[in-house]
Amino acid sequence: MSKQTLGLEQSLYDYLLSVSLREPTILTQLRQETAQMPRSIMQISPEQGQFMALLIKLIGAKKTLEVGVFTGYSSLVVALALPADGKIVACDVSEEYTSVARRYWQEAGVADKIDLHIAPALETLDKLLTVGEAGTFDFAFIDADKGNYDNYYEQCLELIRPGGLIAIDNVLWSGKVADTEIQDNQTNKIRDLNRKLHEDSRITLSLVPIADGLTLAMKN
Repeated sequence: MSKQTLGLEQSLYDYLLSVSLREPTILTQLRQETAQMPRSIMQISPEQGQFMALLIKLIGAKKTLEVGVFTGYSSLVVALALPADGKIVACDVSEEYTSVARRYWQEAGVADKIDLHIAPALETLDKLLTVGEAGTFDFAFIDADKGNYDNYYEQCLELIRPGGLIAIDNVLWSGKVADTEIQDNQTNKIRDLNRKLHEDSRITLSLVPIADGLTLAMKN
């Protein structure tokens, strides 16, 4: 994983942020608090968050999904970009980490936009499909356990509307996907999904080399 865009030397990365990042104070505070935590590497980068906020506005999203919340940076940046009547259905299994997220959502005044489900995401997504939510979401962000990435993708593809967008994080996996000597399960799962998406005629595809690699899949 990477908390900043891969392949950029520090001075160039710092320059990128200096001329492009417009991070609200509440997001900076959340990012700095998360940086002190043992698993802070799970935090998305600020330039990726800003990019996602732009995507939300570009597609006019109102109803979104998040698979993997952690301390809430991605959900907060999306919630701030959504209109007043926007909604996020957020999935996570950790009360500990999402308690931080809830605190910042409340402070930012967006808690009413976020419906957090503490349960395995596959169960939450399946319930949404069971109650007739297929084709009703505009955007989905997948950033959870890599072993289930393909399952999350398939469920999210059912849940989003045609023209809706799925964003999948960590698809370059700190460069491990390009190293054939690395054959652990998580790396292979990401490789398998990357190859599958390349051939998937149900979507229009772009893999963007921002942060740790972000795949964008628009449902045809």
